[in-house]
Amino acid sequence: MSQAKVIRYKTKPESADENERLIRAVFVALAQHKPDGLRYAAFRLDDRVSFVHVAVIEGEVNPLTTLVAFADFQSGISDRVASAPEAADGTVVGSYRFLDD
Repeated sequence: MSQAKVIRYKTKPESADENERLIRAVFVALAQHKPDGLRYAAFRLDDRVSFVHVAVIEGEVNPLTTLVAFADFQSGISDRVASAPEAADGTVVGSYRFLDD
């Protein structure tokens, strides 16, 4: 059964570019390791400080947690954000090419 996770947060203005760099490093690692059981997207919103991550995880273990790049992203998150990230679980009710390979 799939789990959908949606995380939204705002960074401090001076930390937004570094946050984006760390996210991009996660996607480089994903491209190299190609873990199964994960569909993932991250967005930087037009205000340039807000980010939204959407992950669909199939299985018991979140494959992101196995990546050094993801650990690097998470390690300094409290210093980069203006307020704590808001996480919500969800159920996919529809998708158009968003979850396709």
